[in-house]
Amino acid sequence: MTPGFALVVRFTLRDEEAATAFDRLTEQTIQQISANEPGTLTYVSHIPDGEPLVRVFYELYAGRAAFDAHEAQSHTRYFLQHREQYLTNVDVTFMTETSGKRPTGEAR
Repeated sequence: MTPGFALVVRFTLRDEEAATAFDRLTEQTIQQISANEPGTLTYVSHIPDGEPLVRVFYELYAGRAAFDAHEAQSHTRYFLQHREQYLTNVDVTFMTETSGKRPTGEAR
């Protein structure tokens, strides 16, 4: 099995209105990811406790090639282009898998 490729992205949103619109954009994007990206193993948006204007995405891909394929998708490019209007900050951390339990139930 090839090592997974993951990232955590922390988005800080302008205000409540921006957060609502960002969540809609995110849901539309996730629907497309679910239907069209078999190499995207996990793509989840979280709201940290006590931080209503923050969203943290956890993304796990089958490998770097799957991430590159994700980035090339029209729905991903649309998300990247339109998200900026809602944000005050973005922080991205790229990670390489070393061990763990994957969503498929496979251990590494």
